[in-house]
Amino acid sequence: MAEQKKGKLGSIGTQKLVAVLALVVLFIFFCIAGTNFAQYSTFISILDSSYYIGFLAIGVTFVIITGGIDLSIGTVCVCCALIGGTLFNKAGLPMALCMIVILVLGILFGMANGLMVSVMGLPAFIATLGMMMITRGLGSIVTATASVTFPQGESAGSWFRNIFKFQGEGLPLAGIPTGFILLVVLAIIMSIFLNKTRPGRYILALGSNKEATRLSGVNVVKWETLAYVISGFFAALAGISYAAVYLTIMPGTGNGYELDAIAGVVIGGTSLSGGVGSVSGTLIGVFIMSVLKTGLPFIGLQPHYQLFITGFVLIVAVFADVYNRRKQG
Repeated sequence: MAEQKKGKLGSIGTQKLVAVLALVVLFIFFCIAGTNFAQYSTFISILDSSYYIGFLAIGVTFVIITGGIDLSIGTVCVCCALIGGTLFNKAGLPMALCMIVILVLGILFGMANGLMVSVMGLPAFIATLGMMMITRGLGSIVTATASVTFPQGESAGSWFRNIFKFQGEGLPLAGIPTGFILLVVLAIIMSIFLNKTRPGRYILALGSNKEATRLSGVNVVKWETLAYVISGFFAALAGISYAAVYLTIMPGTGNGYELDAIAGVVIGGTSLSGGVGSVSGTLIGVFIMSVLKTGLPFIGLQPHYQLFITGFVLIVAVFADVYNRRKQG
């Protein structure tokens, strides 16, 4: 058992190292091949596109580690932001209260997913697919299919944008990426939670062998639900970061964000079979995706080529995971 655990840790370490090298190689390649890529504004663009995907990926890492999946995170992200923006624009609620509402909604959506999977016994794929449809429709219903614009400039409530990009006199035009600091700090906290706390170890155990974990006296329902609650919370936080960076949100969107997040998780070394994964690896995978998305136009390719390339990378990453599991027996 100890040897098997050691083998798992070794495989995730190797995959993480490969991901880091891939990230460095990609960045150097775009700096050499891309015109004007090596600029501060480009670096900020990479970070801007990393925030919401990064938060989504951190949350869904916990679900995937349990052996589950959460397809609703993209639409939960957008739905929560739409409702919060509507409350600010139409009901006149303070931005701080709207942000709290957004986070609470994300937790509730996550809890609903968790209960459907752990209590009702629904397959995670079906439960979260249903929630994806519900939240996509709910966002359109609440906003009456109208886009929602968040405050900007010196208008009331625009202060929340400084959480992710601090701008002001005497600072670079592109701003200071304070969101990067928040993303890294939360990644460190969640990494400690996953690896050093009892709930985190229970979540890892669920992915390794759910029935054995249940028989050992662990409350499987409680900790499996918690994984989905964490996913919902980070999806809502992703919604706030998306609103801060892009300002205008369209109803009915959000589909596809979960695919970028899940791809980042898998590229970072988390196994889709559950039981193995790391938050740090997820963050590396997300930055690989963001560098690809930002760098491709600099070499004359449109961002949709990212989907084409990411598909191949994802297949290779999953194959490597399957191969390692077969090798370990």
